[in-house]
Amino acid sequence: MSFYISSLLIAIPIFLILMGIEIVAAKRMGIQVNNSADMISSLSSGITNTVRDGLKYGIVIVSYSWLVSHFTLYKLEPVWAAVIVAFIVQDFTGYWMHRLNHRVNIFWNRHIIHHSSEEYNLACALRQSISDMVHFGAILMIPAAVLGVPASIFAILGPIHLFMQFWYHTRLIDKMGWLEKIIVTPSHHRVHHAINSKYLDKNYSQIFIIWDKVFGTFQEELIYEKPVYGTLRPANTWNPIIINYKHLWQLIQDAFHAENIWDKIRIWFMPTGWRPEDVAEKFPITIIENPFEQIKYKTENSRTLLGWSYIQMSISLMLMFIMFYKATNHGVFITGLIAMFLMINVFSYTALMDGKKYSLVADGIKVAILCFVIFYQNLGILELNLSLKIFFWYSIISTMGTLYFLKTEGQLLDV
Repeated sequence: MSFYISSLLIAIPIFLILMGIEIVAAKRMGIQVNNSADMISSLSSGITNTVRDGLKYGIVIVSYSWLVSHFTLYKLEPVWAAVIVAFIVQDFTGYWMHRLNHRVNIFWNRHIIHHSSEEYNLACALRQSISDMVHFGAILMIPAAVLGVPASIFAILGPIHLFMQFWYHTRLIDKMGWLEKIIVTPSHHRVHHAINSKYLDKNYSQIFIIWDKVFGTFQEELIYEKPVYGTLRPANTWNPIIINYKHLWQLIQDAFHAENIWDKIRIWFMPTGWRPEDVAEKFPITIIENPFEQIKYKTENSRTLLGWSYIQMSISLMLMFIMFYKATNHGVFITGLIAMFLMINVFSYTALMDGKKYSLVADGIKVAILCFVIFYQNLGILELNLSLKIFFWYSIISTMGTLYFLKTEGQLLDV
């Protein structure tokens, strides 16, 4: 089991405890920071991202290991010095990749999921991408490679650096005095998540706020300007799979409809949100002009459906760890199919919260995948090992649940 997966066994319980504390504290303070459907969506997004990252799907254009083998000029010693340099380089790289994801049309698709929540709480920190399949951030880590910082340090430091960004996704912590000048605080990051014109595209830093101050992207949270959260083009769905690819689908459509060949090419690399004039005129899309008039996405889900969705999400989390634990036994192909099963499962129950009938289609695909796994291994139902039995019976029960809610909450469904 990789360090990343092992570290999750520690990090996830801590995250859940902190989210629980935030919910209790918010209620005592009389502040509304959560709603159930949004929280389920956020946590489910975390599951999909962990499944993707844990299996290391994606294409690496330039690996850090390759840079070390070709660019090392001096071996930095001792280890503590290499760790300090690695952390600074990791944070510097994070700043520029973060900024790139915000400022270029095609790269915004890699990051939109993180900003899609119209709330701001610890749960939304877990909205992480599954659409960033091409990795090239190592290019910015050449300074560490020149000093011979081992790739093994970044393998451990990467997850730690990511987990350190969790705590400041909250509205409950005010400004933090002198720390505001050194590290990224909740106040700084509230600005980053806001869609107010004053705050838009500011505070990209991840740990040290100095990068924003050096490169001119810093903005202080103002007393008279309350942040409004979300995206200028609202996601209008609880489904994290759809959110991950919604912007990409918009770009594909715009490129197809553009009459000018040059527009078809440059749309991918233009500033985020840019559309050809002819396309914008013929195919207008909803954009929030005044953040203070924002109408948050809402669905009329029953408490029973929300409770069922929480159960689905919790079981999905458990199944994810079973998948990782059994990955060696099942092999790459079967593990990949089980990962797909989990992704489609998330798609299904979050689509159900949206009131979409195609949640049942997703369940059908999910069952078909599991049946193929059983057929591929030439096993009968009684011959399944414990983990596959759990997956099998869960798939049957969850599909029956989908059928039940499609029937009982039919008036809420998209037709």
